[in-house]
Amino acid sequence: MTRNTDTGDDSGDAVTDGGVAEEGQRSGFSPVAALNERFGSDFVESSQFWLPPFLLVGLFVYGAIIWNLLISLTDFTGFGTPDYSDLDFQMYSRALADSGFVDAAINTFILLVGFTLVTLALGLGLAILIDRNIRFENTFRTIYLLPMSLSFVVTAQFWAWMFNFNNGVINIVITSLGLGRVDWIGNPDIVLWAVMFALMWQFAGYAMVVFLAGLRAIPNEHYEAAKVDGASTVRMYWRVIIPQLKGSTISASVVLMVFALKAFDFLYSLVGGYRPPNGADILATKMVREAYANLNWAYASAVAITLFVMTLGIVGPYLYYQYNRGNL
Repeated sequence: MTRNTDTGDDSGDAVTDGGVAEEGQRSGFSPVAALNERFGSDFVESSQFWLPPFLLVGLFVYGAIIWNLLISLTDFTGFGTPDYSDLDFQMYSRALADSGFVDAAINTFILLVGFTLVTLALGLGLAILIDRNIRFENTFRTIYLLPMSLSFVVTAQFWAWMFNFNNGVINIVITSLGLGRVDWIGNPDIVLWAVMFALMWQFAGYAMVVFLAGLRAIPNEHYEAAKVDGASTVRMYWRVIIPQLKGSTISASVVLMVFALKAFDFLYSLVGGYRPPNGADILATKMVREAYANLNWAYASAVAITLFVMTLGIVGPYLYYQYNRGNL
């Protein structure tokens, strides 16, 4: 009887203790345990590596974007403290009524579309030529890609010398052909096309490498099947090969368009300041000019937000496309 009673008491104590322990666990809250349960232990343990850069990027990148948006809603001129008590869209209305802003926006769009399309075409043509097992393939690939390794400033200085009205190589050549000299930089009607040509020279090699990787990823059976069907070389590439380069085209297009939007340093170095001829004034140069020359910081912030929205319009769909493909 004593053994049975003790056993019962011990059992009862065990049940009671277990119930108390479980109740204590339920009543207590541990943030670490909750994060482990929600995201997994690896997520919490690795936070010491990803959390500091995440906070720094959040503060100095996205925080700066939000602050810039707030400044664009004020009348801040660069002196004193911005007044955030009366926020409005006056600067954006001013931008739409400003012919200089409209011209800069049009030039930005022309540069964005024209530069991207022509560079893609050049890159695709070079990639197809190199993909056909030509001799010295590695040498040609290096030569075409070399301009991509140069900064915008170096490229601009090089082309400023090439476009020089008196001593530029291009004018010397066309003069030797009996043609008149051309003011490539000073003429507002052609300066944007001169800028576009220089940028295409720099980035055609990049587009070539992207397309060449895409061409090398296409199985040989596709080429052979097209030849068996009697397709000519042009028809084979147009109907069979190029449609399979969709991913390469999208990736290269996004990079090229982003570089076109950030061509401020190229224009600054090419024309010698942030006041290029009207034909080459883009939103980036107008933004800097309004901020530092005219001290219209709120207006410059509105131009910057416009550029940011344009960039989101490019990168956003690309990220969505990659997400649907399971690459993100």
